[in-house]
Amino acid sequence: MPKYKVTVDRVQCIGCGIAPNLCPQVFVLGDDNGMNRVVDEYSKELSAEVSVGLIPEDLRDCVEKAAEACPAQAITFEETA
Repeated sequence: MPKYKVTVDRVQCIGCGIAPNLCPQVFVLGDDNGMNRVVDEYSKELSAEVSVGLIPEDLRDCVEKAAEACPAQAITFEETA
């Protein structure tokens, strides 16, 4: 089952809450700075600047919708090997 790498540019993020509303299985607004991040279950890296996670294929559509709706274009994702 392929996984996808999801990256949130937390510097570019404006903390509007669209991604957590559209895809709460993957995104949450962080307690640290109020910016979007990948939930703990899928998180691989978290800092004030970036949040990176690996998600299963069944969450791809959810992440894609959140990335497309992000007004700051702070979310990217790509298939991993």
